[in-house]
Amino acid sequence: MPPALELRGITKAFPGVLANDHIHLALEQGEVHALLGENGAGKTTLMNILYGLYSPDEGEVLVRGQPVQIRDPNDAIAQGIGMVHQHFMLVPVFTVTENVMLGVESIRNGILLDRARAARRIREISEQYGLGVDPNAYIKSLPVGVQQRVEIIKLLYREADILILDEPTAVLTPQEVEELFKIIHALIAQGKSIIFITHKLKEVMAIADRITVLRNGRVVGTTTPSQTDERQLAAMMVGRDVLLQVEKGPAHPAASVLEVEGLEVLDDRGNLAVRGVSFQVRAGEILGVAGVQGNGQTELVQALTGLRDIRAGRVRIRGSDVTGASPRRILEQGTAHVPEDRQQDGLVLSFPVADNMVLNTYYIPPFARGGMLNQATILATAEQRVREFDVRTPSIMVPVSNLSGGNQQKVIVAREFSRPIRLLIASQPTRGLDVGSIEYIHRRIVQKRDEGCAVLLVSPELDEVMGLADRIAVMFEGQIVDILPADQATREEIGLLMAGVRKEATRAGISQ
Repeated sequence: MPPALELRGITKAFPGVLANDHIHLALEQGEVHALLGENGAGKTTLMNILYGLYSPDEGEVLVRGQPVQIRDPNDAIAQGIGMVHQHFMLVPVFTVTENVMLGVESIRNGILLDRARAARRIREISEQYGLGVDPNAYIKSLPVGVQQRVEIIKLLYREADILILDEPTAVLTPQEVEELFKIIHALIAQGKSIIFITHKLKEVMAIADRITVLRNGRVVGTTTPSQTDERQLAAMMVGRDVLLQVEKGPAHPAASVLEVEGLEVLDDRGNLAVRGVSFQVRAGEILGVAGVQGNGQTELVQALTGLRDIRAGRVRIRGSDVTGASPRRILEQGTAHVPEDRQQDGLVLSFPVADNMVLNTYYIPPFARGGMLNQATILATAEQRVREFDVRTPSIMVPVSNLSGGNQQKVIVAREFSRPIRLLIASQPTRGLDVGSIEYIHRRIVQKRDEGCAVLLVSPELDEVMGLADRIAVMFEGQIVDILPADQATREEIGLLMAGVRKEATRAGISQ
């Protein structure tokens, strides 16, 4: 039997970049084939070619042994290929049925949309694959994990039998990941074939039948979970050995540096996003904030760093009340901020690397005197920080927009960590980064803790929080539902808290 899907010699070049270099990949019928690689390895380009968003310069695509031309997503769908993107393509104010019907509307009597027939089919699909989705529910009322199931139903409704799942667990709780894996097994049992794109090595080992690793646009190897381990996969991705577990000794917490009391913050729509949050972060410890993205973490960090107004409550840094203070005043209290969105809040993309290295200190000595910038010092400092923090750039004078995501993040880390700080607020510090950059940034965060800095780490990546934090606060619907010592917390307990199940219930459930 020929493979369900085969890519032969796929090559795609952009100006100055060979994104895919003669890539061969075969997806067998009824298998989960994981695709791994660093940022820039060529995964996205390859999938965009397969889904008809790009045309290859060379090579061919075969579906069930037959060469096909995929010029756009409609061609891909016609060949039974569907893709669940990392950022869902759903209309929140529409029902499940209305979202599934978009683009393939059924007509009744030549005029009306046949919602009833579509809803019946959606219910059949949901029952067949154990998806548990109500066709009449509104998307905005559904948890993230169920919204993802709606995306899968959209593909099955269009009769796709080759599914591409792009970072499918990025916004799920551990329990939702387990449910997704059950769904994947059900899909495979029904004869579907799946390409599973992720950067989470544990998940690859748990779900994949085969694994292909890309590096610098080329396939460096294809293996199976029984023939490899996480460390070997990481080395294949990066080209060197990678330390997957954060090396850190016990914390030695001292006096409180950040104190938050009864904080309330509104989101962009005027809704209460942070609800009466209180906590402390002490010198020499890392407090990790876990939770599914969208439960108030973004607004919390923006309020603490002066980027969003505070409706109620108090914030103190080193005993000084900074409630509602400007970002500059908060910075001058010895605070460093690694923002969630590096391009929007951390960098000026059109500025050179050198200027971005001093964005928060350009106005004070030694970078300025008497209102005049000291360019020689700025340039010398940038050169030093590029070397120290291993920022890969052809020159400190190129626009920072020219750098990869990982190197842009290193510019921010270099800038924020290279001055005396007492408090580090790091929000999703490794978002979208490869395993090599993650290893580096984790090591730097632990180093700051060991130097006596108080660290507030906010991340939807539970492995990151559990690996770095000394205490773990869990946010759900704008509230901190519990704070646990990291060495006593379990993935199951934290996962339930992330879903809004309180501590007493989780303990009761575990004991049963």
